[in-house]
Amino acid sequence: MSSYLIFTSIILLCLLSSSFSSYASLHNATNESVTFRPQHEIQKLKLIREHLPKINKPAIKTIQSSDGDIIDCVPSHHQPAFDHPLLQGQRPMDPPEMPKGHSQENESHEDFQLWSLTGEFCPEGTIPIRRTTEQDMLRASSVRKFGRKIRRVRRDSSSNGHEHAVGYVSGSKYYGAKASVNVWTPHVSSKYEFSLSQIWVIAGSFADDLNTIEAGWQARAIHLPYFPELYGDTNPRFFTYWTSDAYQATGCYNLLCSGFIQTNNRIAIGAAISPVSSYKGGQFDISLLIWKDPKHGHWWLQFGSGTLVGYWPVSLFTHLMEHGNMVQFGGEVVNTRPDGSHTSTQMGSGHFAGESFGQASYFRNLEVVDWDNTLIPISNLRVLADHPNCYDIRGGVNRVWGNYFYYGGPGKNSKCP
Repeated sequence: MSSYLIFTSIILLCLLSSSFSSYASLHNATNESVTFRPQHEIQKLKLIREHLPKINKPAIKTIQSSDGDIIDCVPSHHQPAFDHPLLQGQRPMDPPEMPKGHSQENESHEDFQLWSLTGEFCPEGTIPIRRTTEQDMLRASSVRKFGRKIRRVRRDSSSNGHEHAVGYVSGSKYYGAKASVNVWTPHVSSKYEFSLSQIWVIAGSFADDLNTIEAGWQARAIHLPYFPELYGDTNPRFFTYWTSDAYQATGCYNLLCSGFIQTNNRIAIGAAISPVSSYKGGQFDISLLIWKDPKHGHWWLQFGSGTLVGYWPVSLFTHLMEHGNMVQFGGEVVNTRPDGSHTSTQMGSGHFAGESFGQASYFRNLEVVDWDNTLIPISNLRVLADHPNCYDIRGGVNRVWGNYFYYGGPGKNSKCP
């Protein structure tokens, strides 16, 4: 054999050997990444699979939403609320007496959630529950913290990254609140952040005994590093929340724990809202009413025109067993200070209050419920922005909108580094 052929054969064998080694290494690495998980991940997944049946109850019908959500129609008496020790064996209450002065004029009955655009609804006697997935829970830092807000020592403190622009009243006894809330799709920078707009009914101090009832819309990030397919949109989602111990051990979002009792078969708490507002374009808002039933004491939630969503049983609370001592309306974001600078997560429309209608987000027709179960316009509304160079707020009064305010902002900018 010539020296040339010998040299060529050696080179070919080396190349084949190198290719085989690379393939074997890649194959083994791939198998290892698929087959083996760190022990803590295995344990977390085990806990998740044990927890999911507690919130994903057996359904008699399932509806697939265009945004990827799966809506389960669950018999109302089997919903998660009735796993609570204080609520076991109960069934949903009948509708309560509406507050005096409540008007449905100029409000529409059209469907406002994406899943309902399918034309399918849950049968009478059931409630629609957005199905929680393993991927949803894996995003949480722990199974115990899933569906819960991070504890805050004081509402006006941003030491833990929560920043607000709110209108509020205090110094009296409040038995509910109502407002129309402008709906947008704000940019959210990180999977660890959110942007929301809501009503708070508050009692107690801002220490360990804080009681809150909350409802509004919330947006989270679209791109998630570990599960990029989860939430394929940034649609704002209708939510509820409650706590009776300052966000420590009690309460949760939506129906992710035992507490809020849903009575409506057309509303899926946690599902996407549609339509939404556009900059210098069409504006869309949702009407929210929270009030205390004078007969049984429960705190009811109404969405839009006469649509009762459900109620928070009075037995869940300590201070809110009687009344609230503060009502807040407005926006909140979480600022994790990525790269050491302020987040670019937007509040509201992402534009400052001074841009006004069609550009800045708003709350309008602010009212509270008094001791006589009567809706009355707010007086002495105060406004507060934790960081006005990042997110601000401006209030006003007129004949059509009553008490109102514009609020929001872009977050990081030249004056908010």
